[in-house]
Amino acid sequence: MTILDRYLIKEILKCFVIVLTIVLGLYVIVEFFNKADNFMEAGLSISRLIRYLQLKLPQIIAEITPIGILLAVLVALGLMNKHNETIALKSGGISVYFLMRAVMAIAVVLGIILFFLSEIVVPITISQANKIWFGEVKKRPVAAARQKNIWIKGNRAIYFIKYFNPQNHSIAGVSLNYFDEEFRLSKRVDATTGVYQKGKWVFSNIMEQVLDVQSLSYAVKIYPQRVIEIDILPEDLKRVFTKSNEMNVAELFSYIREVESEGYDATTYRVDLHARFALPILSIIVCIIGIGIAVKRKGSEGLSVSIAHGAAVVFLYWVVHSFCLSLGYGGMLPPIIAAWISNIIFSCYAVLNLLNAE
Repeated sequence: MTILDRYLIKEILKCFVIVLTIVLGLYVIVEFFNKADNFMEAGLSISRLIRYLQLKLPQIIAEITPIGILLAVLVALGLMNKHNETIALKSGGISVYFLMRAVMAIAVVLGIILFFLSEIVVPITISQANKIWFGEVKKRPVAAARQKNIWIKGNRAIYFIKYFNPQNHSIAGVSLNYFDEEFRLSKRVDATTGVYQKGKWVFSNIMEQVLDVQSLSYAVKIYPQRVIEIDILPEDLKRVFTKSNEMNVAELFSYIREVESEGYDATTYRVDLHARFALPILSIIVCIIGIGIAVKRKGSEGLSVSIAHGAAVVFLYWVVHSFCLSLGYGGMLPPIIAAWISNIIFSCYAVLNLLNAE
C-alpha cells in the first residue's frame, strides 16, 4: 500500500465517520421527539424510548451507509480537487484509476460489513424494536407468529391463519374459534381462503360448526362463499407477520421453500431475498460514481456542486429501486430482475461517468 493509498483511506474514512455521525444524530433527535409522546401516553419511561432507538440504529446504519460513503468520497476527493492535488497527481502521470484502488478497497470492506450487519444484527434488533413499539407502546392484541403460522387472540375468540399475503390482503388456511363465557368452543369456522374487500372479509369454501347447547353436539354447515365479521384487519396481520428484515438469509430461503412447497405465493419474499444481496453491492457502485463526479469538477464551487450531484444520484437511485421492487412484489418483474435492475442501470452510469472524468 502506497503513501497515497493510506492518505486517501484516512481522509475518506474520516469524512465517512463525520457524515455517519451527523446523519445518525439527526435521526435520533427527530425520532426521539416524534416518538416521545407515544411512549409517555403508554406509561413508559424515557429509558425505554432510548432502548427502542438503540435497537433501530443498526437498520438505519445499514440504510445510510451507501449514502455516507458516497458523500465521504465526494468530500475527500472534492477537497483534493479544490486544492489542485488531483491536478498535481495527473501531471505526475497518475491517472484517476490509480485513485480507485483505495476507494474500492474501502467500498468492498464496507459492503462485506453491510451484508453481515443486515444478515446478523438487524434481524435481531429490529424484531426487538417492533416488540417494544407494537407490544408495549401500541398495545396491540396478543399475537404470536412464527414464520407463516399466525395466532391472534380476539374478543373471546382465537384465530389461526396459515398464510397471509400482504400484497392483496388475502389469507389462506383459516380457522376461527369462538368461545362462550364458560370457555367452551361455541363455534368453529374453517375456510380455504379469505380476501379483505370493501372493509369486510369474504371467505371461500367454508365449513361452519355450531355448538348445540342442549345436545352438546355440533351442527355442520357448508358455504361456498360468505362474509364473516372478525375483529382483525390486514394491518393487524402485517404487524404480527414475520417480516423479511426480521429473518436472515438462511431463514428467509427456508421460509420461501416451505411456503412454495405448500402451494402459496412467496414472490414478495423472493424479491426481498435478492435485494438482500443487491444492497451491499451499492457501496461499490456509489464509490465509482463519487470518483467520477468529484475529479471532473473544477473551481471553488466544485465541492458544493459535487455534493448536490451525488445527493441527486442517490435520491434517483432509491426512487428507481423502490419502483422496481414494487413491480417485483406485484409480479410484473421477475424477483431477481426487480432487485438488481437498479444496480445494473447505475453501474452503467458509474462507468460512463468515470470514463468522462478521465
